[in-house]
Amino acid sequence: MLKLAVYGKGGIGKSTTTANLSAAFSLLGKRVIQIGCDPKADSTINLLGGEPLLPVMNYIREHEKEPESIEEIAGVGFGNVLCIETGGPTPGLGCAGRGIITTFRLLEDLELLETYQPDVVLYDVLGDVVCGGFAAPIREGYAEKVLIVTSGEKMALYAAGNITEAVRNFEDREYATVAGVILNRRNVAQEEEKVRAFCENQGIPLLADIPRSEEIIHYEELGKTVVEGDAELPISKLYLDLAKRLWDDSQE
Repeated sequence: MLKLAVYGKGGIGKSTTTANLSAAFSLLGKRVIQIGCDPKADSTINLLGGEPLLPVMNYIREHEKEPESIEEIAGVGFGNVLCIETGGPTPGLGCAGRGIITTFRLLEDLELLETYQPDVVLYDVLGDVVCGGFAAPIREGYAEKVLIVTSGEKMALYAAGNITEAVRNFEDREYATVAGVILNRRNVAQEEEKVRAFCENQGIPLLADIPRSEEIIHYEELGKTVVEGDAELPISKLYLDLAKRLWDDSQE
């Protein structure tokens, strides 16, 4: 089983990246679970035809109890990707990171992995603040590999540095390691040079270079990933190639 956590600064395109990777893995014939670990709970929306999924934390508040089955909190999206959103606390109250911890414990109790038996699990995680909750996918051993999504913008690279440091703080416990960086372009000056310099300084590979694309925007307006919209597009093939590389690397 390949377990990936996709981290990045808020708004950097990590949810777009994660959803397109989920779609790509599904087209490679893999059984996929995507878990959105962001209070906005919009990670899986473009796998679900543009329909938002009720987050786990919202379910618990609305029903005043925990769900008794995966079906109560999951949706099945494109390529039969099983979609789950952790959500967060009532705005202004509580810690957003605790929503992740609560959801992960619940999914363990419901035996998600044992029941669904996925080939690939992707966690889409906010990376602005790598506190205990947001670090749970790497700190608690849920994920094996971390993908960092960044642009060449200063704050995106700053967040990428913090994420890398957070991962390395747990390396001696044989938790997740950084698999590499995905450049999600914002067309800033000397963007490739800045990101490549970051990767070289951190000693981690640049796995993919995703250009700005009107095709991504077009299909997201239709509630789809670009991979679902047209798998033959060059931009879609970048995600498919990355998914294949990640899968092949995991089998070595």
